[in-house]
Amino acid sequence: MALLKAFDPCAICLLCLVLSASELCNGGITGNFLRKEYSPDMPLDSDVFQVPPGYNAPQQVHITQGDTDGRGVIISWITPDEPGSDTVLYWSENSKHKNRAEGIFVRYKFFNYTSGYIHHCTIKNLEYNTKYMYEIGIGYTIRRFWFKTPPRTGPDVPYTFGLIGDLGQTHDSNVTLTHYESNPKNGKTVLFLGDLSYSNDYPFHDNTRNSHHFMEGETMRVVFESWFVKYKVDVVFSGHVHAYERSKRISNIAYNIVNGMCTPVDDQSAPVYITIGDGGNHDGPAIGMVEPQPSFSAYREASFGHGIFDIKNRTHAYFSWHRNQDGYAVEADSFWFHNSYWNPLGKSFVAQN
Repeated sequence: MALLKAFDPCAICLLCLVLSASELCNGGITGNFLRKEYSPDMPLDSDVFQVPPGYNAPQQVHITQGDTDGRGVIISWITPDEPGSDTVLYWSENSKHKNRAEGIFVRYKFFNYTSGYIHHCTIKNLEYNTKYMYEIGIGYTIRRFWFKTPPRTGPDVPYTFGLIGDLGQTHDSNVTLTHYESNPKNGKTVLFLGDLSYSNDYPFHDNTRNSHHFMEGETMRVVFESWFVKYKVDVVFSGHVHAYERSKRISNIAYNIVNGMCTPVDDQSAPVYITIGDGGNHDGPAIGMVEPQPSFSAYREASFGHGIFDIKNRTHAYFSWHRNQDGYAVEADSFWFHNSYWNPLGKSFVAQN
């Protein structure tokens, strides 16, 4: 199966939300907007790469989800000169008591490069739907940040998150992030798909490129797709291909190595496949799409942007894709999902804007 000449084998993210999608759409749309073919990296002296003041001050601070329940986070950062402290102090917004968590650090070498001290600290047993403050660093280099935990999970708990793939570190990457942050849909977290940074045109990087990863992931699809159908997976998000595409509800579970049945067919029990590797990577967008547009491709476009997935309740969710050059409230593509487990007879459809 090939959507944008690809099915990503190494950056696929399966959203097993049990959100089905029956097709009532006029498929086969190709957006006519094309971004420029090459997007240069932001220079190292850009404000987005500004080093915090102070000797050995913590840099590159970020958090990721630390458990499957929503009550843990992993805080990561770099110290450039020496290990420094692994300690994180944290407290809820309305509390004066500071809790303490201890982390670890690692380093690595690659050719003539030696990394800084990479710290990771997991905080557990947090309260749901609560804003927390946290501090890292020592003395004059202490830095303070905050995060908010998700609500307690449940079939009717609404939650909205962003989708960005193959972000890179270019000027277009920065535009994508700014565009997402300005989106009034107000995603609570971001699910990153595909690659995050690139070493293109830097030392020791192999600049050999292929035709948008054509058929790279076919063996993975053959293995997993029958499970998607059996367990009612409704949408599969992936990156790696530097463009946007949404499929119809299709499968190819009849295929085996002998029968040669290698063409996807409409399947109301199958998921929608969404490729969203258009975050702004170094190479620019993938512009050599398969022609004519395959019958299973509902919408595709080679421009930069981000997605929003808005879970309403146990029966409905709403997906929208926003290209960078539009206003932040504009939806270039959108789709209503009906849950195939809780609402198996429901019909999903393209949203009418």
